[in-house]
Amino acid sequence: MSKNNIIKIKDDLDLKKIMDSGQAFRIKTFDDGFFRFICGENILYIKPMDTAGEGSGRSNKNRSREAKSCEIMTFRGGIKDSSQDAFDGFWAGYFDLDRNYSNIRKSVSSGDMFLSEACRCGEGLRILRQNPWEMLVTFIISQRKSIPAIKDSVERICARYGREVDTGIEKIHLFPSAEEMKNATEEELKDCKLGYRVSYIQDAIKQVSEKNLDLQKIASLDYKNLFEKLKEVKGVGDKVSNCICLFAYAKTEAAPVDTWIAKVIDKYYNGINPFPAYKDSAGIMQQYIFYYALTHKDAF
Repeated sequence: MSKNNIIKIKDDLDLKKIMDSGQAFRIKTFDDGFFRFICGENILYIKPMDTAGEGSGRSNKNRSREAKSCEIMTFRGGIKDSSQDAFDGFWAGYFDLDRNYSNIRKSVSSGDMFLSEACRCGEGLRILRQNPWEMLVTFIISQRKSIPAIKDSVERICARYGREVDTGIEKIHLFPSAEEMKNATEEELKDCKLGYRVSYIQDAIKQVSEKNLDLQKIASLDYKNLFEKLKEVKGVGDKVSNCICLFAYAKTEAAPVDTWIAKVIDKYYNGINPFPAYKDSAGIMQQYIFYYALTHKDAF
């Protein structure tokens, strides 16, 4: 890939950890060091200029304080615009760059040794603000599936129903809208390896395509009401609703509890959920712990 615009990011950012953190399932890496992110029609290729320590899990105080230089290429559909304005107009919000994660990590109580270690391990993670429809479908699919299996189902859906665009680097099928999926048959969805989740996806498609559920309008709801509204979709329980609240609507008070988090709560917190104490940072703390659990499975 040829050289493009260079941007500076002053806070935590580790693209490898973000890719491996289970919040987005279409991130791709290239041999030349670029990472590719997709959200709606927006496509980003981004490469850290200095990858020393990238993804290593080691904290480097000097590196943390310095602005990180990244080479970027941004596209809207197949149209390239790698300007700073293009990045700031969409991707800065996607990576939640207005929030200081370094300070959030420092806010952890010194008495919480487990979370302190999880924050050190997860330094560089950020909560991505993703497309609500994609998050609704993706996290319905995520139930009782491994991350590789989730990725496979998502790519099958995109290949079958999504619009193809060509960035000149690769041809990509965008994540299809509810309208593009409204005629999906049960057999087609089964071919996407959705199993028992087919009826859940069909209900989501119906509710959104028929405007019974307006995913943009409900963004104005507070966390509790949004959480309950999303559960009106078949197959959306507490964990899935919290994932959508966190990863699509930036409700960082939402802290999803899955199998790994439940194990952590039982083993390290005597069965008492620690996240409510962190209020608006609860979901961020959950992500640090979830990443730690994924990368330290032998500890459980």
